[in-house]
Amino acid sequence: MYTLTTEDETGIVTLDKSKKDTHTPMPIIKSAKKRVKVANKAAVRNSKTKRSLKGAVKAFGRALTATDKKEAVKALDKVQSELDKAAKKGVLHKNKVARKKSQAAKAAKTAAGVTKKAAPKAKAAPAKKPVAKKAPAKKPAVKKTTKK
Repeated sequence: MYTLTTEDETGIVTLDKSKKDTHTPMPIIKSAKKRVKVANKAAVRNSKTKRSLKGAVKAFGRALTATDKKEAVKALDKVQSELDKAAKKGVLHKNKVARKKSQAAKAAKTAAGVTKKAAPKAKAAPAKKPVAKKAPAKKPAVKKTTKK
C-alpha cells in the first residue's frame, strides 16, 4: 500500500510511492493470529541463520586471501557447517547447499592448496555374496471332500 500525502502550498493530494505502509491489519480469527506470530518467529530465525552464513562466507573469503592455511581450513569448516545448518532449518535448498559447499572447497583448493581431510571410510563389504538357492514351489493343497 502507498500513503497519500498532501502538499500544503497547492492543496493537491499526491501518492507517495517512496514510503510503503508497513501497517498490516491483525487477523480476527484465532488460528490466523497464531500463524502471524509463528511466521514472524520463523522470519527472525531465518534472518539470523542467513546473517551468520553471510558472516562465515565473508570470513572464508578473507581467509583465502591470507597465507595461513590453518585459518583457511577453519573458515572452510565454518562455512560448510553454516551451510548444513541452513539446509537443516530449511532456509536454503539442499541442492544449493551442496553446490555452495563444493564451490567453497574448490575455491579453497585453488587459492591456498587447502584440502579438507576426509573421514576414514568403513571397510568395504565383500564383492559378492553367495546366492541362496530358491526353495521349490509348494504343491497346491488338496481339498478334502466329505461324503454325505
